[in-house]
Amino acid sequence: MCTAIKETDISDTAAATIRSVDGRNVPAVGTWAIDPTHTQAEFVARHLVVNKVRGGFSDVSGSIVVAEDPKDSSVEVTIGTASISSGTQDRDNHVKSPDFLDVEQFPEMRFLSTSVEPSGSAWRLTGNLTIKDVTKPVTLDFEFLGVSADPWGNQKAAFSASTEIERGEWNLTWNVPLDGGGVLVSKSVKLEIEAQASIAE
Repeated sequence: MCTAIKETDISDTAAATIRSVDGRNVPAVGTWAIDPTHTQAEFVARHLVVNKVRGGFSDVSGSIVVAEDPKDSSVEVTIGTASISSGTQDRDNHVKSPDFLDVEQFPEMRFLSTSVEPSGSAWRLTGNLTIKDVTKPVTLDFEFLGVSADPWGNQKAAFSASTEIERGEWNLTWNVPLDGGGVLVSKSVKLEIEAQASIAE
């Protein structure tokens, strides 16, 4: 049972869109629509065992439905797989191919939450991640970063989420063994989402 809501020590411009529940700042109740132009889904993998390769997807949409009790909230995110960019066109084309995401047959990845639980000052967000034709549960560290007004006076909420997955669980198994041991691309991949959202009218 959530405790009584009280206003936190925040600016007047954000006071209507932030509240405090059980000592945590949370967004106002309602549906927050993810802004695709200010949201990025990124990944980090290891190449040749030691160095990191970073990339991201620019086509990200979805919604965050904030309930009166934050534990009853839900999150839905859709990512267009063809929007991948890692800084190298040849690598992007390979990741888009059937060796990895097979974007022609599977144009979207999706995440649908199943539970939200407090974790320290932040949250743990559990849900089902679908890549290609495989759906598996994942848990993300999820944080509400606050609300700011854009130059036109619109209130924008910021959220951050991250997790680490074993890509083979989604049949993303392509790899090349290295003569010195290990493989060309790490089996473990870190996923990070930095999202901006506005309250739906």
